[in-house]
Amino acid sequence: MTEDVLRVNDLSTRFFTTEGQVNAVSNLDLRIERGEIFGIVGESGSGKSVTARSVMNLIESPGEITSGEIWYRNRDLVEDVEGDYPDAVDGEFVDLLALSDDVRRSLRGTSFSMIFQDPESSFNPTLTVGEQLAEAVEVQRRASANPRSTRARTREYSLGNYLLSTVLPSQRYVSEASHERAIELLELVGIPDPVERADEYPHEYSGGMLQRAMIAQALAGEPDLLIADEPTTALDVTIQAQILDLLDELQAETGMTILLITHNLGVIARMCDQVGVMYAGEIVERGTLEDVFDGHVHPYTEGLLGSVPDLERAGGRLQPIPGNVPSLLDHEMDDRCQFADRCPKAMEDCLEHPPEFDAPGSDHHEVRCVLTETEYDESRALPADYFGGKERPTADAYADPGTDIDESTGPGNPPRQPVDEPGGDRP
Repeated sequence: MTEDVLRVNDLSTRFFTTEGQVNAVSNLDLRIERGEIFGIVGESGSGKSVTARSVMNLIESPGEITSGEIWYRNRDLVEDVEGDYPDAVDGEFVDLLALSDDVRRSLRGTSFSMIFQDPESSFNPTLTVGEQLAEAVEVQRRASANPRSTRARTREYSLGNYLLSTVLPSQRYVSEASHERAIELLELVGIPDPVERADEYPHEYSGGMLQRAMIAQALAGEPDLLIADEPTTALDVTIQAQILDLLDELQAETGMTILLITHNLGVIARMCDQVGVMYAGEIVERGTLEDVFDGHVHPYTEGLLGSVPDLERAGGRLQPIPGNVPSLLDHEMDDRCQFADRCPKAMEDCLEHPPEFDAPGSDHHEVRCVLTETEYDESRALPADYFGGKERPTADAYADPGTDIDESTGPGNPPRQPVDEPGGDRP
């Protein structure tokens, strides 16, 4: 029987800039079950990465999480914090937003880890890859004595210890065992000749190898939840496939939970059990892979699927979604469906902000669109130039993608089979 490992309730993250308040994430709800791969997909600027960074507590000024709850299931953490933070505990769950920053930082590595978009900017160019991996392992080893203590991460390692380590190898911060584990991690992620590669610097690695090394670093603490933020964006198609295969194999072997952030529907189809489609800081449609690809309701989801090449329909024209992701500045956002100005089926009802509706035919399919319960009525459609003269597409603008999903995809059937080559091709 599956269980939630993460529950995000009504999460809002804002950025307070000189131009005004930016509503990057608005009232977001999320449920991720242990051992599954949950994918969030959407255009650039829709709030995907901010959502991931909010979970990781990596929002920096001028950003701020202004409301919400992030409930994390961890019995050991409950025992550690319930004395100091009784209001943060509910059964086996702890509300991370009710904890101090120090405690949340201590969860990075063992509970949460992240693969960032750009591996080159995530490694120190002056240290070898092996040294950096070994240090990540050592930090987790030192924290294991008291996992929620930030002092345990250095455990009385002072400036004097550092100076002593320069002349006495036995006093070095990173132990030999951590170096050996670093090599094991490089081997685990498929780096050839890991012993020799551990002594090389980041600039000596190719893009694909550096991405593998970043995955190794993220696995150093054996996290409960791995967040992969666009892990294949800067890679060619062949290397993309290798990285996706690696993540799939690691998930199957370890049972690790993965939150996958991407704009690539091919990656979603290949990897994910559950999908959330994100637009303008909100998840507008969520459900199983089959719900979203075969039974989608939201016109934005239909537009995303229709704007991707179909190898089985050679010569067909793409149907791009007209317009752009809206400004998320608070004073420029109306309290309505944010997709209405680009939607071919916008009606008068869309001028009010829609709640989430339960889509028929599935227990977990939810859609933030009035079309879930209301048939499109052309007589109530908004004029094409309703939004400041900007022409909207017609109701038949998006061709039916006719997407077929391999039924072997899903929990309990690893490894997942690629429906098509990654890199943008819709299955």
